Amino acid sequence: MEQVTATGGCARPVHLSGHTTAYDVATGEILRHYSTHNEPGERLLLRCRNRRETVCPSCSRLHAGDTFHLVRAGLTGGKTIPVSVRTHPRLFVTLTAPSFGPVHRTTTDGRRCHPRRNSGTCDHDRPRSCTAFHAPDEPLAGQPICPGCYDYTAHVLWHAHAGELWSRFVRNIRRHLATAAGFKQSHFPQHARLSFAKVAEYQQRAAVHVHAVIRLDGPAGPNDPPPLWGTAQALVDAVHAARRQVFVSTSYTPATGEVALRWGIQLDARPIRTNPGPGGLTDDAIAAYVAKYVTKGAGSGSAGGTDYPVTSQDDIDRAPVTSHVRTLMHTCWRLGGLPELAPLRLHAWAHTLGYRGHILTKSRVYSTTYEALQTERTQHASSASPENIAGTITEANWRYLGSGHTPGAALIAAGITQDAILNREIARDSLTRVAWGRAHAGDE
Repeated sequence: MEQVTATGGCARPVHLSGHTTAYDVATGEILRHYSTHNEPGERLLLRCRNRRETVCPSCSRLHAGDTFHLVRAGLTGGKTIPVSVRTHPRLFVTLTAPSFGPVHRTTTDGRRCHPRRNSGTCDHDRPRSCTAFHAPDEPLAGQPICPGCYDYTAHVLWHAHAGELWSRFVRNIRRHLATAAGFKQSHFPQHARLSFAKVAEYQQRAAVHVHAVIRLDGPAGPNDPPPLWGTAQALVDAVHAARRQVFVSTSYTPATGEVALRWGIQLDARPIRTNPGPGGLTDDAIAAYVAKYVTKGAGSGSAGGTDYPVTSQDDIDRAPVTSHVRTLMHTCWRLGGLPELAPLRLHAWAHTLGYRGHILTKSRVYSTTYEALQTERTQHASSASPENIAGTITEANWRYLGSGHTPGAALIAAGITQDAILNREIARDSLTRVAWGRAHAGDE
């Protein structure tokens, strides 16, 4: 019970066996010795640190907290970032994938799915229109109106090149900013620096779109104020121009032909104000928004494939996914068998529908790192340990034994996780009531 509680109810803890000893360098005295010999099963349990909520709710919550602070530090300062970044031009940008064919859409806005008058049927004898209303949780939402007309090859290739599209997009923003300011792109690092943090999210149609925080700094980074020409509006204009112009052309094989891959036409680029008005974007809201998507898994309830790699087409057939996602995975497997597409490693990334990027990436000086946040938390938890006292040396010997829980321990971990969720809900409700009371204190 104590070990499972110490992991915060981690669903898949790592089991280690070994010992650690801290010595005084000057005298050789043993200051602290720990061994798993006296632990249950002679093993120590550590968090799995998986970011996916579908795999481990406890560790995903911790990862979401780290992401929140990582993104927020780049917006408001803190964690080695100066608070002056609040005055730098900052945008919250959403980029979408292009259309690969019409899909059934949710109709919460009161409009029908795809009404088209006198549209008839397609070449596969399916109706081209859909006049139904679809709820967000309806299985049909996000599925192609005609799977035969849907361009699955372009969808997979777009995923495989999404990272290159983003790189070219960022370079193009720098080019437009330099041109607008009146100097060459090669001179941009001497005048300004572009920093960002972005997260990828799978839409209902199983296509990735990107949420990003983009910040313009001076040439030295966040400690340097941006140039006078570096305004939020100049950054917005550069983002829109880059979205229109950037593309990646593929001509790997006659089997696919040449495909020009671009961003979708839907683009949202909103400035982040230091003091936003009603309905404006706040720093905390953006950080929480990004953190929410980082922990979304690719398993149950998601359109992003599976949380585990697949090793054969039989694995794809058995995967608990929709027919649309399964077809995308099979397309990855088929294209991955072509020698000219081997560099894309589509077999290895079939479970993510060909998308090869990290869920969250950032530029080097945007803010702190996950490693720094985890190290700070570990040092805070063990600040009184002899290992953190000057003049000591630590010897350690650890061996991996496995991972996971016994059925009984799994029930304990699930109970601890549910208790933590309930405690957070109670605390949130209490804060809401206190805030409401303060807001209405003068009403009487």
